[in-house]
Amino acid sequence: MTEKPEKPIPVKRSNVSEPSSQKKWIKEADILLKISKRISAQESLDDVLNVLVEMCTTELNAERGSLFLNDPETNELYSRVAQGTSQREIRILNNSGIAGFVYNSGESVIIHDPYNNPHFNRSVDEQTSFVTKNILCVPVRTAKGNVIGVAQVLNKTAGQFNKNDLALFEAMTSQAALALESAQFIERMQALRLQEMEFINVVSEVTADIKLGSLLQKVMGEATRLLNAERSTLFLNDEKTNELWSEVGQGLEAMQIRLPNHLGIAGAVFSSEKTINIPYAYADLRFNPAFDKKTGFFTRSILCVPVINKQGKTIGVTQVLNKRGGPFTSEDEARLRAFTAQVSIALENAKLFADVQNMKNYNEAMLESMSNGLITLDETEKIITCNAAGLRILQAAPAQVLNQSAQAFFSGANAWIVDKIRAVEEQQQQQVMMDAQLAVKDEYLSVNLTVQHLLGADKKRIGFMLVIEDISNEKRLKSTMSRYMDPSIADRLVASGSEILGGKSVVCTTLFSDVRGFTTLTEQLGAQGTVSLLNEYFTIMVDCIQREQGMLDKFIGDAIMAVFGIPVIHNDDEDRAVRTAIAMMRELQAWNIKRAEAGKMPLDIGIGLNTDTVVSGNIGSQKRMDFTIIGDGVNLAARLESACKQYGTHILISEFTYAKLKDTYRNREIDYVIVKGKTEPVAIYEILDYHNEQTFPNIVEVLTLFKNGLNKYRKRQWQQAISLFSEALVLNPADKVSQLYLERCHKLEQLTLEDDWNGVWVMESK
Repeated sequence: MTEKPEKPIPVKRSNVSEPSSQKKWIKEADILLKISKRISAQESLDDVLNVLVEMCTTELNAERGSLFLNDPETNELYSRVAQGTSQREIRILNNSGIAGFVYNSGESVIIHDPYNNPHFNRSVDEQTSFVTKNILCVPVRTAKGNVIGVAQVLNKTAGQFNKNDLALFEAMTSQAALALESAQFIERMQALRLQEMEFINVVSEVTADIKLGSLLQKVMGEATRLLNAERSTLFLNDEKTNELWSEVGQGLEAMQIRLPNHLGIAGAVFSSEKTINIPYAYADLRFNPAFDKKTGFFTRSILCVPVINKQGKTIGVTQVLNKRGGPFTSEDEARLRAFTAQVSIALENAKLFADVQNMKNYNEAMLESMSNGLITLDETEKIITCNAAGLRILQAAPAQVLNQSAQAFFSGANAWIVDKIRAVEEQQQQQVMMDAQLAVKDEYLSVNLTVQHLLGADKKRIGFMLVIEDISNEKRLKSTMSRYMDPSIADRLVASGSEILGGKSVVCTTLFSDVRGFTTLTEQLGAQGTVSLLNEYFTIMVDCIQREQGMLDKFIGDAIMAVFGIPVIHNDDEDRAVRTAIAMMRELQAWNIKRAEAGKMPLDIGIGLNTDTVVSGNIGSQKRMDFTIIGDGVNLAARLESACKQYGTHILISEFTYAKLKDTYRNREIDYVIVKGKTEPVAIYEILDYHNEQTFPNIVEVLTLFKNGLNKYRKRQWQQAISLFSEALVLNPADKVSQLYLERCHKLEQLTLEDDWNGVWVMESK
């Protein structure tokens, strides 16, 4: 049969004196006296425990002894001393094992067969290779009868523990109970004092930091350490967004967290201004496990307290996670509240410092990014600050400007600046100088200068402020650009800076116009008449160009070169160029009527347009430069202007311009040609919108006949083409283009053409 597990034998202390020899009583009294003397001589709890365990083990002839004291904060029994092969602290729950049974029952036990006892924990023996044979275990009681711990001895060296051993053991522990309680109290007080001193030192060290980032790191690091936790996070409230944000998270690698200030555990604490202590996070409905899933962290316990400033306003919360060794206690709550109360002042100071620093950085960045020079002087007219633009304008290093008196720095040709400073002081109002001359090294700059009082936060005068605007480049640029375009466009371009004058590839439309028979005119008019004629003619033509916001490039004798798309780009520059050409012809027609009425000879012009990529820039020598464009696209426009003579037309445009037109114009394709100096053919078109019934009779019918005739011409159907061109000439005998194709058809009809002939005409002249 299987033996039943042995139950602990509760042994009650007897109040009846047993007969014993005088020698036995003297021995016990001597033992108790020794305990009292030896324990009273010890200074610490560890020493008291060592002495008591040593004496109990010796007097009871045991192999090993232990004394467990109860820790009310953790509900654990802890032993500081273990006799035998090792010495270490052991902690067990105060309701487990033989010791836990004795502590909770308050009764002493003698156990002869521990391995058959249901309360015995054999895992300790398995870990230490120690074999427990028998146990004597008694509660440690105070004078008031309160159990403060448990003492036990193991393995009596000869035989089994008996009632006499038990009585002696109880007497020894009772004799030492008062000393144990006192030593435990003293140790607790010393620990509390050390904690308070440490707390004061920590708070002093933390609050000495005024930088918000490093302060947050210190606060979280110390909160984690003080409460023996795994992680802590300080959330501050963002009043602008009503969010709680954390700049530092212990173990989160500075990950920033933002959440509404009414959600989650932190939001509940912030809203209620009350501490929340959760021993089991996943059992609380307010806990959101999403962040754990995101980071891989497992939250067991949470302690969260509000951070309240000295005005009683909640500015955030401190959250500490996963205390090592169990849940957070009421003492932890008190310590964390005290800690956050102390650091709240430092946090507000750091936030204020950060706000001031950010404002300072913002102001400095703003000053350094300004294109105008900004110089400040104190009340003694000493230069205190000068931004980067000011140093650039003055062409000086900081050491050459700062801490110099205004009178010494602005001397000689720049003494007028000091006069303006004095005028501000005398007249109590700002002084402004427009387009003034500022001498800088070997040159003069054109500047706008503003001088005014510098005011402090209290609106009191603390010095002077000078604002210098360098308009030298602006003046040069405006002067240059006004030569090419309408002044209003030049004003708009000034803001873009002088970089537009540098080399740049751009797509634009070039316009060339030229007066026909100009040499004959000059011979008839003479020098003065020629100049007067050109001035009047150019005025009319340039007005047409500027109305469409084109740029006059140059006058070449009696010719005009204009550009559309430089320097201001429009999405319809090709149409602007064509409208300009049409306007030039209409204005010329109106002007010729007036000239005829005055008995003067009329003028005739040809206009060529082409769209292409060109290079623009200020081109020339150091003594003479012009803003112009160069490239093959410019040359083609000039060739088309010249081709107007051959075709008897007034406006010719290339296929490249024609393809980009957005509006509809009365036009016809004239030819497919290879111009002088080129190898690739290009289609050219005539624009006829300026014509009326008098200048081009039957225009619609003629254009239809010409289009059909050109189609037959390119198919080598000569007779049909001749018939169509002839009909067109009947309707408008002055249509030189139809006459030209009629002549070509008669000539080509007599020739044997190559199979690959495609109607391309090679222009031999420019």
